[in-house]
Amino acid sequence: MSFNTQHTASYYAATARDAAPYPSLDADLSADVCVVGGGLTGVNTALELAERGLSVVLLEGRCIGWGASGRNGGQLIRGIGHDVSGFARHVGQDGVRYLKQAGIDSVALVAARIARYNIACDLRWGFCELANTPAQFDAFKDELQDLAALGYRHETRLVASGQLHEIVASDRYAGGLVDMGSGHLHPLDLVQGEARAAHTLGVRIFEQSPVLRIEHGPSVTVHTAHGSVRAGRLVLGCNAHLDDLEPRLSGKVLPAGSYVVATEPLPETLASRLIPQNMALCDQKVGLDYYRLTADRRLLFGGACHYSGRDPKDIAGYMRPKVLKVFPQLADVRIDYQWGGMIGITANRFPQVGRLSQHPNVYYAQGYSGHGLNVTHWTAKLLAESIALGHSHGLDVFSAVPHLTFPGGKALRSPLLALGMLWYRLREVLG
Repeated sequence: MSFNTQHTASYYAATARDAAPYPSLDADLSADVCVVGGGLTGVNTALELAERGLSVVLLEGRCIGWGASGRNGGQLIRGIGHDVSGFARHVGQDGVRYLKQAGIDSVALVAARIARYNIACDLRWGFCELANTPAQFDAFKDELQDLAALGYRHETRLVASGQLHEIVASDRYAGGLVDMGSGHLHPLDLVQGEARAAHTLGVRIFEQSPVLRIEHGPSVTVHTAHGSVRAGRLVLGCNAHLDDLEPRLSGKVLPAGSYVVATEPLPETLASRLIPQNMALCDQKVGLDYYRLTADRRLLFGGACHYSGRDPKDIAGYMRPKVLKVFPQLADVRIDYQWGGMIGITANRFPQVGRLSQHPNVYYAQGYSGHGLNVTHWTAKLLAESIALGHSHGLDVFSAVPHLTFPGGKALRSPLLALGMLWYRLREVLG
């Protein structure tokens, strides 16, 4: 197997506080649970299991946080990533309320983990959801009512377009919804800090140890090039990078490319004019823009979503026009970092969590569709509950939502989805 095992040249990799390596697996081990995947799902599942007293081995093919977990936009935002009300026929109204509450509680779980393990990751509170049209701004009123019905305790407020300059120095938006219970952080520092916490609790972590083969049975044996792990339970947390390791799952997630740039450090006066309250921001377009300031006052700007499997040759050249549409005043500002990566998209934009019906000692969580920073922590909690206690009500609710398979197989699922997204973008342009 041949692939790049080093972090992509992102702003996060360049500024990570502690990237101490872990060894590769070169022995035959046993544990209560083997976790495959060193991103937020795998690391937090391992940590949750260790907190409950189980022995865990975690295998990562590259390095901790190599995928989307360590190169995303860093926006810690409430919600599951979909209007979960549409799943009422599968989970009932109580299930819908549970999913809405989980979208809130998952953010609190991340904050609690950062505090408990003293993880330095530039956490800052404040987020503004931006409306591209008056109709979207009107819909924010319903969102506020929904939050009030859930007893949401954080400050929220609508900001009309005329006052939006207090939040962002751009005239592209019809208004915003401020949420002080969401925010932003350095995701690679977060996942590496959580890995350190798991390791301190006894989790045996191995990097540069891609899994080659899984033997199923009453116990599971996971094989790498130079070792193996025998465990009673297996957790697959590979998301967009599952490939052919488990075909029954990989066909349900589409790897899609997302791209980010980070500017040079901005003068304090300019940075404070662009985003005066240092919030995370994102809009409502089909191919949304998301952006924020970093701790050293760079504008970090992401967006686009490619389904072709081919990255732009020049990510900075591809993203700069998007930046300038929002902030034309940055025409002369240098871009220091450019990177991309794969996120796992599901057909209904809802995360897939559960157990393999053919092998009930194999658990999985995947397909966060760009909303994984908080939801990974929640699904990890549910997986650990189910493994340690034998049952998890939350896991039952999540797994009741159908896990759809993309049509067309490997060859056609990306082109078909790309055509579908093109149709939605055309509708957006035509109003």
